[in-house]
Amino acid sequence: MTRQTTSPDLSARVALPREIKVLVAAAFLIAIGFGIVAPVLPQFAQSFHVSVSAAAVVVSAFAFTRLVFAPLSGVLVERLGERWTYILGILIVAASSAACAFAQDYWQLLVFRGLGGIGSTMFTVAAMGLLIRLAPPQARGRVSSLYSGSFLLGNIAGPAVGGLLAGLGLQLPFLVYAGALVIVAILVATQLAPGVGVPAGTRVGAPAAEKQPMELRQALGLPPYRAVLVSAFANGWSAMGIRMALVPLFATAVLHAGPQVAGTSLAVFAVGTAVALTFSGRLADTWGRKPMILLGLAVNGVAMGLLGFTGEELWFFVISAIAGLGSGLMGPAQQATVADVIGNERSGGKVLATFQMSQDFGTIIGPIAAGVLVDAFSYGPAFTMATAVALVGMLFWLPARGTRG
Repeated sequence: MTRQTTSPDLSARVALPREIKVLVAAAFLIAIGFGIVAPVLPQFAQSFHVSVSAAAVVVSAFAFTRLVFAPLSGVLVERLGERWTYILGILIVAASSAACAFAQDYWQLLVFRGLGGIGSTMFTVAAMGLLIRLAPPQARGRVSSLYSGSFLLGNIAGPAVGGLLAGLGLQLPFLVYAGALVIVAILVATQLAPGVGVPAGTRVGAPAAEKQPMELRQALGLPPYRAVLVSAFANGWSAMGIRMALVPLFATAVLHAGPQVAGTSLAVFAVGTAVALTFSGRLADTWGRKPMILLGLAVNGVAMGLLGFTGEELWFFVISAIAGLGSGLMGPAQQATVADVIGNERSGGKVLATFQMSQDFGTIIGPIAAGVLVDAFSYGPAFTMATAVALVGMLFWLPARGTRG
């Protein structure tokens, strides 16, 4: 047998299908809308005269329902196909956002926002499935970078737009988000080729291999898939959980800085991730998935551990940017690994959903564990725990073989 190799510039030369560009544009619109709502949601919850913790529960409800209903999303992808699961999920989030704008009390807002998490996990899992089917094997890392970068840019631009819209009323951002999602649903419904994302085995002339979705137990039998679940958990713990929950509190309690410093640290983290995404996808296609994931875990883990021991704003910003760089290094390689495991010829809804659940689980558990450590000890051990979780991810990846080729 001969070992399959990829020339350094092959990933850049492979032409991408038009449908991938449609999905990347849709991701940007979705992320802008999410960013518009994110800074307004806690204020809107507090307008019903509830505590800060109750307002935070509204934010967590979305992530909680994403985690709980992820297995259902995997089943729907295999039965309805990626295309209709994506469109249905987008429309559920649109309806949820519009309903939030008309909530009459706190409990209505909590329920409406939570229902949006169901649609969110549906279109997230379906989008991953579509990208796997459409992406050329030699450019899976590059496609993951494009998609993740589009989401990141939308998340950066969205809060600024949301702040401006909030001046016109706290309900308006939710309605704008709902409108943007309807546009996305129309875009995907009309611009994807008719045969893209239909249920496995229903296309005329489909190969036999496509008729059977990949079972979760098959994927779990592969060391690279087990390893990517652990590294996804570590990334969720650090990049989305600790960063969003602990960094703003650290800036206030330890650096004695205002919310501007906390906001700037989150922004420079995003910038570091964006810089990494400009090249990490192509490196995942040329160097391989495993080296990029190991490098990303190491950079992000060490930086997050050091972040808890900074005492000056300058170093706080520098290390935040390095942590973001580490997250951007591993992200495309992780998604490309899952794509390699499933392949272009079949769907794998449950496999994709489990990968998404692992990352969401880290996002939920990370802040809780860190909060306990802060209360019991200090911020240093809480940030160091992110380093320990990244190390566990590296230990799972070291014996696993790479999946490129």
